Amino acid sequence: MLAYSALLTLALALSSPWWLLRMATTQRYREGLRQRLGAVPWQLVLSVQGRRAVWVHAVSVGEVLAASRLVGELEAALGDGYHVVISTTTRTGQALARELFGANRVFYMPLDFAFSVRAYLRAVRPAAVVLMESELWPRMLHECRRGGVPVVVANARMSDRSFARAQRMQWIWGRIMRKPALWLAQSEQDALRLVIAGARTERVQVAGNMKYDIRAPKQSQVPEWIRTVAGERAIFVAGSTVDGVPAEEELVIAAWKDSLRGKINALLVVAPRHPERFAPVEVLLRSIRYAKASERLGAGEGAEISSLGIEVVLLDTIGDLAAVYGVADVAFLGGSLVRKGGHNPLEPAQFGVPVVMGPSYENFRDVVAKLKEVGGIRIVHDEVELSNVVADLLADREEARTVGEAGRRVLEEQQGATARSVKAIVSLISGEAA
Repeated sequence: MLAYSALLTLALALSSPWWLLRMATTQRYREGLRQRLGAVPWQLVLSVQGRRAVWVHAVSVGEVLAASRLVGELEAALGDGYHVVISTTTRTGQALARELFGANRVFYMPLDFAFSVRAYLRAVRPAAVVLMESELWPRMLHECRRGGVPVVVANARMSDRSFARAQRMQWIWGRIMRKPALWLAQSEQDALRLVIAGARTERVQVAGNMKYDIRAPKQSQVPEWIRTVAGERAIFVAGSTVDGVPAEEELVIAAWKDSLRGKINALLVVAPRHPERFAPVEVLLRSIRYAKASERLGAGEGAEISSLGIEVVLLDTIGDLAAVYGVADVAFLGGSLVRKGGHNPLEPAQFGVPVVMGPSYENFRDVVAKLKEVGGIRIVHDEVELSNVVADLLADREEARTVGEAGRRVLEEQQGATARSVKAIVSLISGEAA
């Protein structure tokens, strides 16, 4: 750990000019800095007083959504003597977690230094730490073991990239993988990869993918406003789009212009994955009549915003996309036309909305495979295919309904991972307490 800490310190020192520039020019790099450096919020300390805590770490929006049901069911199963606290890494994840769970028990994950990690372990005194998916930090794992705190990796998966890296660096990865007390894998393939990478076989269980257990989205004015803007038009939602060369929003807008704008007359809703993409996407829309969802929310209850002639809606709010999928006629999942591994196709599938993705879906390989088996998804390879496939689904509503219902059935058949995970975590905590 001394060598790791030295290397981490050196890396931060060498990159400090870049970080200082980012912090000076971008708010998201400044936000939560004190907490990341070990300053524990007093609200967090008060929230755990007199109770045993369970610390759940969810990196960003996707992991927060996956953890949303886990948190409630874990507290219900453990009883009044326990309290779940939640950390995130990203600004967007923090905003959503505060909205879902309340600000008093949500905080930023500390940097992986002994002083910052120990500060939180001393303040929270967790009965267990639950890491969503595969967010492994060596110092965090070391300090938890040193303090006798069991670590659970829930909804664990191992992507192609991580698996290849683990095999190349087995001598390092093997030591890290042996530290968690329990791995709750998304699939049999993930479980096998975890064991090959170094996790102890007896500590790995297949619990399933908690993203099948997604909650109903929050109440929001935005979906109904979008439906009003659309009028009689079909609604094409492009969700969680990301940057690239070219940017994914460019590809989506090109596909929409190609046939969906004129022949189909569909309303396009673009929802960039990251808030810093909002402004660049506005530039792409400068020659198109568009409206921003934030303006609708900022207008207040009962305020009227003219929807006359609006062709595109920019969804520049946090946490509304899941609900907006509910008014879509077809949904495209971003991070898939560029090589980012894709995003969760189950979010629109829960509404019976037909889903379209690009060829990069490594992060959801198991989910996409199940959807493909039953015809519950369409895979495209470029903006031309995207335009044609979405146009076909909007023109043939019976085909769209068939695709959407197949996707919803997959979601319903695969649910239950959260309950299995809660049972395993409670059993571990009870055993530790005994």
